[in-house]
Amino acid sequence: MSRRDRIHEIIFEADTPAGKLFDITLLIAILLSVVVVMLETTSSVANKYGHVLHITEWILTVFFTIEYALRLYCVSKPIKYATSFFGVIDLLAILPTYISLFLAGAQALVVIRILRLLRVFRIFKLVKYMRQGKIIMAAMRNSGPKIAVFILFVLLLVTIFGSIMYLVEGGVNEGYDSIPRSVYWAIVTLTTVGYGDISPITSFGQLIAACIMILGYSIIAVPTGIVTAELTRGIFRERPEMNDACHGCGVQDHFAGAKYCHNCGETLEQ
Repeated sequence: MSRRDRIHEIIFEADTPAGKLFDITLLIAILLSVVVVMLETTSSVANKYGHVLHITEWILTVFFTIEYALRLYCVSKPIKYATSFFGVIDLLAILPTYISLFLAGAQALVVIRILRLLRVFRIFKLVKYMRQGKIIMAAMRNSGPKIAVFILFVLLLVTIFGSIMYLVEGGVNEGYDSIPRSVYWAIVTLTTVGYGDISPITSFGQLIAACIMILGYSIIAVPTGIVTAELTRGIFRERPEMNDACHGCGVQDHFAGAKYCHNCGETLEQ
């Protein structure tokens, strides 16, 4: 096995003892980094241990930078990995600290690193949970066009109701002093949030508000039903997956028996 393949096995495969040790170490470093950033925003701790926290953060950043460089080195298609979900997250995890050298306050964005904890699903072989997560994401994508039409309908509805309330309440209620403000009230009422900062005072206005409130309960159920239907279809289409990482881009969780990577087309080792 070449040095490149060995590094790939350690970094991308959680099946080997070395790979699991590396990933657990990585997770500990991620957690430590997030804790450090949180402590830096606490004035009482920062005033006392600020220098130590700053040094710790830079040590962790260098570690993550080396790790990211090794990930790019050991895959045959680094661009594919860099533009994948985990590749983008890995890059965002190290950029804030370097940006903070030129832009004050940017270091707080390091909390993005906590997204890298998503790797825990691979490390502890919770692949079935990753698979269920993919079903949910697929259901959300498939529901997108239907939900977009639904949102457009809701926007038209609140615009109409807001305009009506402006005509009904505008002359006697200072809360409805413009159509945009009345539309804001309609959105708050239709979604059953009910801040209470604006409320109708006329009998006809209160009747309209009551109708919008009742309508709101039925409208909330619509996107839920759309996503539920797509989830049901996704569950029936579910197929078993394997956890081998592609040597081309590092993507994992291919369908069992797959010969080529679904992300970059690289031949998978069987």
